[in-house]
Amino acid sequence: MSGTFENPEIIEESCDILLIGGGMGACGAAYELGPWIEASGENISVKLVDKAAMDRSGAVAQGLSAINTYIGTEQDPADYARMVSNDLMGITRDDLAYDLGRHVDDSVHLFEEWGLPIWKQPGDENKPLAEGGMPVRSGKWQIMINGESYKWIVAEAAKKALGTENIQERIFIVKLVNDKNDPSRIAGAVGFSTRENSIHVYTFKACLLVCGGAVNIFRPRSVGEGTGRAWYPVWNAGSTYSMAAEAGAELTMMENRFVPARFKDGYGPVGAWFLLFKAKATNAFGEVYMDKNKELLNDYPPYGLAKVPASCLRNHLMMKEMREGRGPIYMDTVTALGDLAKTMTPKEIKHLEAEAWEDFLDMCIGQAGVWAGENIEPEKTNSELMPTEPYLLGSHSGCCGIWVSGPTDIGAPESWSWGYRSMTTVKGLFTAADGVGASGHKFSSGSHAEGRLAAKAMVQYVLDNKDWTPELDTSVEELTSDIYTPVRTYLEHKDYSTAIDVNPNYITPRMLQFRLQKMMDEYVAGVATHYQTNAKMLEVAEHKLGMLKEDAKKMRAKDLHELLRAWENYHRILTAEAHMKHIQFREESRYPGFYYRMDFNIVDEENWKCFVNSTYDKATQTWNCFKVEHVDVVDKTQLMK
Repeated sequence: MSGTFENPEIIEESCDILLIGGGMGACGAAYELGPWIEASGENISVKLVDKAAMDRSGAVAQGLSAINTYIGTEQDPADYARMVSNDLMGITRDDLAYDLGRHVDDSVHLFEEWGLPIWKQPGDENKPLAEGGMPVRSGKWQIMINGESYKWIVAEAAKKALGTENIQERIFIVKLVNDKNDPSRIAGAVGFSTRENSIHVYTFKACLLVCGGAVNIFRPRSVGEGTGRAWYPVWNAGSTYSMAAEAGAELTMMENRFVPARFKDGYGPVGAWFLLFKAKATNAFGEVYMDKNKELLNDYPPYGLAKVPASCLRNHLMMKEMREGRGPIYMDTVTALGDLAKTMTPKEIKHLEAEAWEDFLDMCIGQAGVWAGENIEPEKTNSELMPTEPYLLGSHSGCCGIWVSGPTDIGAPESWSWGYRSMTTVKGLFTAADGVGASGHKFSSGSHAEGRLAAKAMVQYVLDNKDWTPELDTSVEELTSDIYTPVRTYLEHKDYSTAIDVNPNYITPRMLQFRLQKMMDEYVAGVATHYQTNAKMLEVAEHKLGMLKEDAKKMRAKDLHELLRAWENYHRILTAEAHMKHIQFREESRYPGFYYRMDFNIVDEENWKCFVNSTYDKATQTWNCFKVEHVDVVDKTQLMK
């Protein structure tokens, strides 16, 4: 590289399809593109650009102990769509959920073919799922795996399919660029290397934006030496939502967030403990709060009365115990393992205890560290649970994201399918996984499958637009200048003071992020207020976010790492603002247990059983929120079954 920190090398590239991100959605697309390109008979070029490295990129980076979405031969995609709808309090896109449900198993079969160990029922150990092998289910939709190398396996297949020469790692895309001749069309993207002094400018016909959800826009519970610990990957900075919004894409359900109940301090997942080990959560006095507070579910029909109540409502019951002074909350691991051990041999008990540790070693080794550091043996000592800080995502038990065009054969309203599958309201801009709004519970397998659905559609889009040549609406010089603003700010003012971090002319990205997290935590229903807010608090947040956006222009970057942190902050601020605006607009508490509008502390089915969508005007930096009618495509009368 010939560039320097002050004067980066500018590298311009073009391709037909650009994949932005390296997680499960991007890997699914990378794998699927090849066959459709080959079938087209055209020479369609593809590049993948990842901020990190594909082997450990995305939400599956540490591994997983279960695949949470596998339909199997015994269930129907309509059942899956019903479950997704109920868990997200009735407002989801049935067309997207059903479409995913009929495709997701094929991705899981591929994972097994590529070498992922999947637990099987006795007698089926050597029978692949694709040939009728029965998995060990930890729940109706979940199957157990040995998944510490899950992402490595999936990434290897993606890299082999796409070719490593078409993959560029450690490049952070920070801006999408619209077409000069058609503002409603995407034409390019620009970013920078996090390892070399270079700016990268891409032009393309279509791109897949799959950069994950948003973490660390709220102050985390882990502070001090634990700062940086979170449940969802800390490198998810809301880039998917912010870049799409700035490009003109319509967002949906950005008021939705996920507040998972997790093992305290380590953020270890609880799914296997509830579903596989049959553990129950209790208050400090050993009372099972799901039984004790069950009558609260009657306030939220039908979502609280289903066989499995909505996730937010399970939190709602737990928070009653905490607010009324009956904490801490515990996972009763002692009783669960003791009950399972009653019919086991000593050897089987030893294996069971090993599985209890492996659940974390497969996907959250930090929690195993907490157990070891606190001398906790799960068969002897119960572990604390705690609801986390809020996260924004569209693949797990959340449904915020981008409004996309769906399938045409499921009976959804015509307005839900305006173009190619998985395309946003901006022509040529596609998304998948955490990017797709109003259809949660995709998890890892669904994200991969959704990337594959988008890949097929992108190939068709490129074929239909093969004579179109993209032109950027902003010059490369202007884009470069914009990206390196934090660098110029630092270089211009660094000698003003003798202490590099104390300077009246700039703010460090770290300090700016602390400010963002504090205001979101205290005014937009974070842990500080027990997830409560109201119109007046949101007005304060709006004012403070406005000042923060002004101050963000004075962020410094003394090196490439700080430049990365600065641009993550830009993305987080815009994503946080979208979240705040949507909560402000939706005058009800649709997700009790995830957040409460205390001035509208009801689920208002009559006025608010609708999508809340929004668009962002980057010229005026203003949001427009509006209602979109919700329609049930799948019959919901079977929720009680």
